[in-house]
Amino acid sequence: MIETPTYNSGSNMSEAVRTFLVASIALAAGFALQSFRTAAIPVSSPERLVAELRLAQIAALMLTLSAGAYLGLAAAQESRIGVGLDIAFAAGFFVLAAYTLTCDPRQALTLLALGFAAHAMLDIAHRPGILPDALAPRWYTVGGATFDVLVGALCYFPLLRRR
Repeated sequence: MIETPTYNSGSNMSEAVRTFLVASIALAAGFALQSFRTAAIPVSSPERLVAELRLAQIAALMLTLSAGAYLGLAAAQESRIGVGLDIAFAAGFFVLAAYTLTCDPRQALTLLALGFAAHAMLDIAHRPGILPDALAPRWYTVGGATFDVLVGALCYFPLLRRR
């Protein structure tokens, strides 16, 4: 019988946690770079409006990605009571992200910052039992809430630099 080799990196972190962490850091770093570049463009420049629009579009995609994860988590645990609420919230975030694509970039970035804050609260609501608490592992809800707060702040950062 052939044994499959196991690799122990000496860490308690699972492959899923490591991959989630690396992907989140990469997405947040790229988004932060775009946010800082947008804020550095003079307010009166037409390039600023274009940069804000692109930032809002990327943020809308990232909000959709964050919300969509709960669709998969709910589908994987379809028999749990309360997963329908998670699906409804995910649909609401999709609608918000789609709506921002039709807005003025400044309004879109504000709405997306609020959307990410709301999604962070949704992540946190899974911990105390307001929503199904076993839907996602603790590391996921804490990491997701942290990511959402960071990206929401980065959405709003260029707007602070407008004044």
